Amino acid sequence: MEYGISLQALVPVRIQPGDREEMTNQLLFGDLIFIKGQVKDWLLIQTVDDEYEGWVDRKQVVSLGKDEFTELVKEENYYSLELASQVKTEHAENPLIFTLGARLPGYSGGHFRIIGHEYIFEGKTCSTREPASAEQILFYAQKYAGAAYLWGGRSPFGIDCSGFVQMVFKMGGILLPRDSSQQVEKGETVNFIHEARPGDLVFFGENDGDITHVGIFIEEGKIIHASGDVHIDTIDHQGIFNESTKQYTHHLRTIKRLL
Repeated sequence: MEYGISLQALVPVRIQPGDREEMTNQLLFGDLIFIKGQVKDWLLIQTVDDEYEGWVDRKQVVSLGKDEFTELVKEENYYSLELASQVKTEHAENPLIFTLGARLPGYSGGHFRIIGHEYIFEGKTCSTREPASAEQILFYAQKYAGAAYLWGGRSPFGIDCSGFVQMVFKMGGILLPRDSSQQVEKGETVNFIHEARPGDLVFFGENDGDITHVGIFIEEGKIIHASGDVHIDTIDHQGIFNESTKQYTHHLRTIKRLL
């Protein structure tokens, strides 16, 4: 088994090897990976956090030795709360760029270390040392407000519905699968929308089909989700109601509580 890490802000993960293939996911800065195979300059990878597979350009990830990889896995998780950041060090050739939700290995006192290089980062961070409250989850969710919808995206510069939910809960110390059809298997079922609490996950889809959408319940009658962009909509027992079009856009299927 080979190991690696993403040290770029955003690395496209594709369904097949090739620059023109569909992007199904993204690696963010600090994401750790298993390398499972190679076709020419493309690596078949599996993410450590959610075991999601896909193909990345070899030039866009950095290989790690087993011992170095193991040490990075053990590091306490800190995530950047800044929209976008650039940090430098005297010893590294190039600056590092990362976005909201980037993992900063070994972060402590405004510093973090990767592959023997120490970086100074004075921006805001969050730690998963303590489980997040519903209030914190909603605070992280609001950080993505206005982010454009992007299939496979996981950043404030483009994100899909399940990527949005995954990143918000990841910063809150809860690791979720990548896709909404997988996320719905987690947590405890809430039977009715009037019983939902802030931070609950709300899933949508046709009655006889797969789960196709997910969002985060804010308060009675309100949900934040990625659809066109990340924004707040009205929700009731039928689903999400768009005030502009005066139509229901997503049919409510189930509600899950993780907090």
